[in-house]
Amino acid sequence: MVELDKNSINKILCIKLKGIGDVVLSTVVLDNLRDAFPKAEIDFLTEPPSKAVLEHLPHIHKILLFKPKEKFGGIKTILRVFINRYDLILDFYSNPRTAMITFLSNAKYRAGFPYRGRTYAYNLLGPSERNAFHAAQLHLEFLKKIGIQTKSANLHFGLAEKETSFAKKFFEETFTKNDFVIVLSPSGGWASKKCDAEKFAEFADELYRIYGAKFLIPWGPEDYNDAVTIKKMMNVEAVLAPKTSIAEGAALMAKAKLVLANDSGPMHIAAAVGTPTLSLHGPTDPALQGPFGDKHAWLKMSELDCIGCNLLICPRKHECFLSMPKEMVVEKVGELILKNKIQIK
Repeated sequence: MVELDKNSINKILCIKLKGIGDVVLSTVVLDNLRDAFPKAEIDFLTEPPSKAVLEHLPHIHKILLFKPKEKFGGIKTILRVFINRYDLILDFYSNPRTAMITFLSNAKYRAGFPYRGRTYAYNLLGPSERNAFHAAQLHLEFLKKIGIQTKSANLHFGLAEKETSFAKKFFEETFTKNDFVIVLSPSGGWASKKCDAEKFAEFADELYRIYGAKFLIPWGPEDYNDAVTIKKMMNVEAVLAPKTSIAEGAALMAKAKLVLANDSGPMHIAAAVGTPTLSLHGPTDPALQGPFGDKHAWLKMSELDCIGCNLLICPRKHECFLSMPKEMVVEKVGELILKNKIQIK
């Protein structure tokens, strides 16, 4: 292993592929990299769906897109990274493909996680513990391990004026200024992570009864039926969001007072844009994958023997969500209101 000479770093590449939520969590490094290397160019290699997260962030000089379905996509990416002549590559994904990209980059400093079969690619190693830290905190531990000081724990999502104007106009036309607007986000990467529609509706009805809340239900292509079902099952009115881009959906969540969400990309986006977020967990561990930061909270039924199973399809009766009392949700929402000084009129 080598020792990082910070004065020799002029070009940096961060690598994070796959899920949008994972890329959002990796943005926790950006303030710290800018602080440690104020004059360096910071580029980011990711996949096309995550471009929306990064393209309006002032920290980032250039976004490189890896297109796994493109013919010779891997070779093209290797060549592009090699041609760009980076001084430091931070491989926060560290799978066999990104390890190869890093190894062939000819960068002086190549940092990655010490996963089996991949350490050949790196001369700086992040922490070996996979489940000892929250997924965002793990990125900060990575920086510390290779000698980069961490002062910030902020997540980021880049919003352009177009998206913020869209959200502002939508809220002005749909809600009043003092409405306590809660976003109900039904998204989830796999079936067992999704809270049942009947429970979302139950939670919303109770939040209306106690706080007079108004509700907005955003959706992506995979979530439309869930969103419509939640709206139909509620006893109070809810607004189904229009079809939006990822960035427009983020801007809508940024305008809300609170977000109630499954463990999902939109949950992490909500946290990144600064909206207090309450996440509902069954098969996943909120200590590792919950909303990151002190503004937020999570719920899980800890007493269940199957909790945190990580199974894609529930082999039981989805007790992790169906047995969740509405009183627990109301209590956590109350805590978030007090903690974040949310005004309700």
